[in-house]
Amino acid sequence: MTTTNTIAVQCKGVTKVYGAGGTQVHALRGVDINIHTNELMMMVGPSGSGKTTLISIIAGVLDRCGGECKVFGHDYQTMSNNEKANYRRKNIGFVFQMFNLLPTLTAAENVAVPLLINGVKRRDAFERARSLLDRVGMGDRTHSLPSQLSGGQQQRVAIARSLLHNPKLIVCDEPTSALDHVTGHKVMELLREMAVGPDRAFVVVTHDARIFEFADRIAKMDDGHIIDIKNAHRHSLPKKAP
Repeated sequence: MTTTNTIAVQCKGVTKVYGAGGTQVHALRGVDINIHTNELMMMVGPSGSGKTTLISIIAGVLDRCGGECKVFGHDYQTMSNNEKANYRRKNIGFVFQMFNLLPTLTAAENVAVPLLINGVKRRDAFERARSLLDRVGMGDRTHSLPSQLSGGQQQRVAIARSLLHNPKLIVCDEPTSALDHVTGHKVMELLREMAVGPDRAFVVVTHDARIFEFADRIAKMDDGHIIDIKNAHRHSLPKKAP
């Protein structure tokens, strides 16, 4: 990273507790992390270490219990529900591990949803959706329902949907878990190209060591803590110029 990059996400002492009394689970125990623009940050660690909880707080789909978390200078917990929803809709792209595709909509319709919600004309939204589906290798399945797609195909549709409205922050939970090696690399190349830039940032939770080469930094989590952050070695995959 260069010194011109700014802080996109700033977390200080972030905590999250599920349940109450004797059933409490401490998912996050005071997490400190800065994620910069123009970088891809990967979060790794064992299941249950708090990775998905942390990115859900960063994406604004889960409230923290304590600490501070700002995304491009904005704190979700100072916003009303409507303000938060509007901010997420315009600025955040989230690829959920379970895809969250709408079962009654085609692939193109699922991808077009963020633009339609933001008031883009239907024709323009579907044109952009079909173009992006083609870029993730799904150009021949634009009219297919989720039930007619494999898990890997559904994941590519979900990734296309997250990118379509050109968000400032992309957050992905296991984006390549259902993809073969070649398709996974193609998807990560597309994600780097579209989601990393001087005015945006990209966060990925993964167990897939095959895609570590795409990271700029890798944060290791365990038991609700970030225990290490290292620069990744990307000598064979130079970052594209913004």
